[in-house]
Amino acid sequence: MSADEQATATAAPALSLYREIDRSEWARLASGIAQPLSETEIVQIRGLGDRLDMAEVREVYVPLSRLLSLYAESTKRLGADESAFLGDSDTTTPFIVGVAGSVAVGKSTIARLLRELTSRWPGTPRVELVTTDGFLYSNAELERRGLMERKGFPESYDRRALVSFLTEVKSGAAEVRAPFYSHMRYDIVPDAVVTVRRPDIVIVEGLNVLQPPPTPNDVAVSDLFDFSIYVDAAAENITQWYVDRFLALRRAAFSNPNSFFNVFAHLSDDEAVERALHFWNTINLPNLEENVLPTRHRANLVLQKSADHTVETVLLRKL
Repeated sequence: MSADEQATATAAPALSLYREIDRSEWARLASGIAQPLSETEIVQIRGLGDRLDMAEVREVYVPLSRLLSLYAESTKRLGADESAFLGDSDTTTPFIVGVAGSVAVGKSTIARLLRELTSRWPGTPRVELVTTDGFLYSNAELERRGLMERKGFPESYDRRALVSFLTEVKSGAAEVRAPFYSHMRYDIVPDAVVTVRRPDIVIVEGLNVLQPPPTPNDVAVSDLFDFSIYVDAAAENITQWYVDRFLALRRAAFSNPNSFFNVFAHLSDDEAVERALHFWNTINLPNLEENVLPTRHRANLVLQKSADHTVETVLLRKL
């Protein structure tokens, strides 16, 4: 390569599938939009360890909720136009949003927050949230398959049941039911269900929702999404958040005698940190590195978090 060619290559901007939008630029998109949630509502939505406040909601998630609402409304209009073109009745179905990311990265809080925010926009008043925890195999089945130590890995989920559920939702079924998972029992609750009745938006939150299909002939869960979000952060930050959350749970939920994790309630601080790091390093970090992180590029939008849990950059896939 000649000197001139090298100079041209150096000067050429790197091509990317994404628009990279820094925090200040993204926050300007919220200008003139009223804050729809009160501080009390935000506290109720916030998960253990998440540092979600009024500023974060206003500057990051209000614009994101508006973007999702615009996508949903546009998709609905396109569906109506297609039906009119074909001479059929309007068969528009729910707009499905996937939210993926590591354990302890804050995706559950984000999913709950987006449910509340998107339901405040006029075009999308009916929003439901489904977590993929309900599609984990029961503990008894995981034990039978020798997968109890790999709970949360792709093979620990009933992928076919999840795909079937989303296919029914996306096909416009009047009512679709999903299993219910109890974090206190750490297991599926028999005969308990989550019912979805043709809302405007369905948010699906889970570790592995952006996984490609196991074989080329299979349908991926993400094939049924209209929009997907990946919540991203440096592994060392997520490690600390996981440990902090474990300590917080030890003081709160784990102290409940009915909790599956009650055996951890009486650990000392040092013992609790050691146990949390063991779980992280043997289960959650390998799952992140092997299965979750490699799916980041499949998302329509990536939220990149800094060490204090605030979003510093938004990556939005170009249309």
